[in-house]
Amino acid sequence: MTMPDHPGLTALTDKEKQTLRLIVRGHDAKSVAVTLGLSVHTINERLRDARRKLAVSSSREAARMLFEAEGATPENLGDMRNGDDASRRTTDVASTPDDGAGPARRLPRFLIGAIVMTLALGLLAFTLLPTTMQAPPPATTAPATAAPDAARAFLELVDQGRWSDSYRRFGVAFRKLNTEQVWTDVSKKVRVPLGAVVSRTFIGQENVPAPPSGYEMLKFRTRFANGGELVETVTLDQEAAEWKVVGITVG
Repeated sequence: MTMPDHPGLTALTDKEKQTLRLIVRGHDAKSVAVTLGLSVHTINERLRDARRKLAVSSSREAARMLFEAEGATPENLGDMRNGDDASRRTTDVASTPDDGAGPARRLPRFLIGAIVMTLALGLLAFTLLPTTMQAPPPATTAPATAAPDAARAFLELVDQGRWSDSYRRFGVAFRKLNTEQVWTDVSKKVRVPLGAVVSRTFIGQENVPAPPSGYEMLKFRTRFANGGELVETVTLDQEAAEWKVVGITVG
């Protein structure tokens, strides 16, 4: 796809592009730093330079511009100011590490997105909250063994096109950043073309240590009528002793 005629896009460095690609997938400065094994200061400098080159005030706007230029639909339709922190990691990292950066543990990405020709599909995943807004661990916790049922229930609502009901399964952070209409519009665009679910098999669960209570990643191998066999990853967080969705990827 031809790059838009914006001089700032050609001025971006590979490392700035690498950072913006993570930002558009639902990361913030802190989680990008964790993923790449860098300091938050370094990531903030990259984002500041990218915003200056693109003449925008929002890092997420800069990330959208880059993704549109590279031929992909933006994966995060919500804006947050640079510095909004949450602990998130991703596997979808461009290969442009800083010198001396150690290897980071790579985990499935959190993203909101669109169908890519490689069949990597992301559905909305916004769980970004500033560290100062994170609530203390709840007095009671939901058992991890209940997480697969919560993830499966959410996926079934999405399968049925029950966008309002599935939207209510997201945590407060997501719903503060994104309206139900945003979720509905993007879901219709990226989920409906896959067609009906032919089969879905639970294939694994992984705990991701992160404050305040950690996350549970549930993986399902799903065959769609139009999309073939893909792996769905639903990430859950505890909220008021319930499992709430904080991310979903299909790819």
